This record gives sequence, structure tokens and C-alpha cells, in this order.
Amino acid sequence: MYTLGVLNYNSVVYLSHLIIILQHQLKTQYYMKQLIYAVTLFVSFNLFSQSETSLIRETLKNYINGTSYNNIPQINKAFHDSSNLYLDNKDKGLRIVPIATYTSYFKNGTPGTFNGRIGKIISVDQFENIAFAKAEILMPKRKMQFIDMFLLKKLDGQWKIISKSATSTQSNKQGDRILFVVSNAHFYKGTKLRTGNSFAEIVNAYDTFSKAGYTVDFVSPEGGALPLAYINTSSTLEKEYLYNPDFMAALENTFKPEYLEAKNYKAVHYIGGGSAMFNVPFNKAIQTLVMQVYEEHNGIISSVCHGTAGIVNLKTKDGNYLVNGKTINGYPEAYERKESEQFKSFPLLIQKGIEDHGGTFKYAPRNTAHVEIDGRVITGQNYLSSKPVAEAIIKMLEKQ
Repeated sequence: MYTLGVLNYNSVVYLSHLIIILQHQLKTQYYMKQLIYAVTLFVSFNLFSQSETSLIRETLKNYINGTSYNNIPQINKAFHDSSNLYLDNKDKGLRIVPIATYTSYFKNGTPGTFNGRIGKIISVDQFENIAFAKAEILMPKRKMQFIDMFLLKKLDGQWKIISKSATSTQSNKQGDRILFVVSNAHFYKGTKLRTGNSFAEIVNAYDTFSKAGYTVDFVSPEGGALPLAYINTSSTLEKEYLYNPDFMAALENTFKPEYLEAKNYKAVHYIGGGSAMFNVPFNKAIQTLVMQVYEEHNGIISSVCHGTAGIVNLKTKDGNYLVNGKTINGYPEAYERKESEQFKSFPLLIQKGIEDHGGTFKYAPRNTAHVEIDGRVITGQNYLSSKPVAEAIIKMLEKQ
């Protein structure tokens, strides 16, 4: 399921508040020492688990990169010497393959040359010195998708794959990737009011891209787990994804921008929700990555609702604002509750920011879908616009 012991911002805030409250209630120095000791153990455990998960992922990356580039030493680095792979025969019977035999399958490939295998870690579940992991391997030329399941164990201080099983199915996935930009902000700045990324906006767009054969990655300023908001379990689609452990693992393990390469993405999509107003619009690493996708790789930039805050400050190489001279959509100030504490905490205003930077801001009546397309910039008004925006991106990519 979800990675054990992920330390997120909420945990730290909760523990900080707990210490402050108990400082007033526990009068003796002894009890305060006991409390701080317990909190220290909790934080240490979470940080340890995060570190172990990172090491496990490095082992899995050795497998993925080694098998994608015919690098036998790198494959061997991922596996224990006595490990076996449990695969299918042509008649779907069991075929047990020792690791030495498996690596021989890559001897005829040129080391360092990409062979068409596209891999992605889906989830990692670790406890003490054992772990279970899942990965997707795409072979677009063969229209195949493989799902690999791994059992790993920490031996002599190193994580090793001790067994792997796999199965395959026909797939329309081509390995083309869309990057969703999300925020780590858990609170409206300077308040105790909680916020999050719009789950509806994530799901509506993700489902559209996934069914069209695209792979979606998530990037956030800090990486790691996300706060989520606007979850409607009466929605069949939202419920489906809420209880999908692979999908939720992706939201728990978002990438930091420095770990990603612009060349791998066809489009960038900014997700809304209150969280989108904070951190993301001012994050230089994300801005650089996004503009590389747009300018160096002919990519598309898109946003929905408050996610449009993320494109307000984007600049091209010549120093002009991306929105200058473009028609942009998003959530307008006219529909905000201006007297609310939430609105007063916003570090920028979307419509004003777009117009100040030379853009034209258009919007439709409240609670209606609306999409603006101006060149390779596609923007939508609200969660109802998430699917239409995704469809517009797909249509544009198909014409490229």
C-alpha cells in the first residue's frame, strides 16, 4: 500500500502544536523531557523510513536503467546473486529464470544504447529489512505493457532484488509523458486554514490522459506527499482513484523538479485548488523546467482554475512573460469571496497578474466549463474544464 512512515508537513505541524499544548499542561521538567524524547523517536523513525525508501528506489532504478540500456553490470547491481525471476512460458506456465540467465538476454544489445524499454516505479512498500515493489515496463513498438513485482531484502547494508515476477498485456501506451505540477502547501499562508490540491482536477485530467495512452508524472516544489482537497466519494471516478493504491502512491511520492528532465515531457499541466496559490508560482526550479519543456522541446503549457497562478510569472528566454499577448483563462477574482481569510492570504491575484503581464483574461459564467487555446498555451476555468483541457492537449499533440 502506501510507503511506511512518510514524514510530511502535517506530521511536523501536528507534533509542534502538541508540544505547545502539553507545555502548558505538563508542569514538571520530567514529563516534558519524556514528551520530547517520544517526538524525537517518531521523527527519527519517519526520516529513517524515507531514507530506506530512497535506497530501494535506487536499486529499482538500476534494474530499470540497466535493462533499458543493455547494461549488464547495472542489472547485476540490482539483484542478489541467487535471485530468480518467475516468468510466463508461452503456454502461460511457470518459467523460473536464474538471474545469470536473465542478464544473458541483454548480451546482444549494445551497452549504453536505448533498446525501447521504458520503465517507471509505481510503488514501494517497506518494513524493516524487507520490501515489496511494483514497476511498469512499456515496449511501445510491441504495444506491450509489463507489470513487474519485486521482493527485496536488505543484505549486508544493501537493498537487493531477491525475486521478480512479471506479466504482460496489450497496451496503447507509447511512453509519452505529461507532467502535472502540484503544490505542497497545506495551509493558506499565515493562517490555520487547511488547503490542498483539487482531487477532482487531478483525477479528471489524469483519467483522460491515461486512457489516451499517456503516462503522467507529478512534480512539486518539495517532492513527496501532497495535501488533497475537494474529494467527492459520491463521484464514481474519484472513488475509483481514491482507492487505487498505485495512483495514491504517485501522489505520495511526487518528484522534486531537479530530478526531472524536460526532454521527457510533451506537456505540463498545472493543477488548481487553494494550494496552487502558494509556493508553485514562485518556484524557480519548476519555472525553469516548464519553460524548457515549452521552448526547447516544443511542449504545451496548460492550467486549470487556481493552477493558472503557476503560469503568471513564467518568462521566455528573451525575458518576456509567457502570457504577454495571449488570451488566458483561470479562476477569476470576480468569483472569489474577497472578505474571506483565504482570499486575503493569496500572494498574488490570477486575473490581475495575467493582465499586468500583458495577457488578456477571459472567463465564463460560474460553474460552467471554459477553455482558452492560444498557441501552445491551454487554460481552463475550473474542475469542470479539466477534462476538456486534457482533450485539447491530446488533440494538439496528435497534430504535432
